[in-house]
Amino acid sequence: MSLLDAAREVREMAYVPYSRFKVGAAIRGASGAIYRGCNVENVAYPEGTCAEAGAISAMVAAGETELIEVAVIADSPSPVPPCGGCRQKLAEFGRQDTPVLLATTDGATLATTVGELLPGRFDAGHMVKA
Repeated sequence: MSLLDAAREVREMAYVPYSRFKVGAAIRGASGAIYRGCNVENVAYPEGTCAEAGAISAMVAAGETELIEVAVIADSPSPVPPCGGCRQKLAEFGRQDTPVLLATTDGATLATTVGELLPGRFDAGHMVKA
């Protein structure tokens, strides 16, 4: 199964009774394993979780801390980028050149990288004097 197919499949499991906007994400860990996540809404909107965050949580729960590839899919007119918080989360576990494929359910895609999504990222190097 391709990474995009994994994201497409898990997207259907999204819990989105309020927005009806399903998002699926899949990440490949350094081991080659695929971890999936979907968005989960809550009636108190800020308490929901994004698909990317869910996939990262699944990866960490499995004992991995490095992602080497990302795919995100949504039913939108153009490929939907991760929110700011998820960009920082992807940067925590991926490298600047880690490929990210953004896709729509209609087949449009946009290939980018973690570094292009979050230029000037905050990382552990900023904390060396702490």
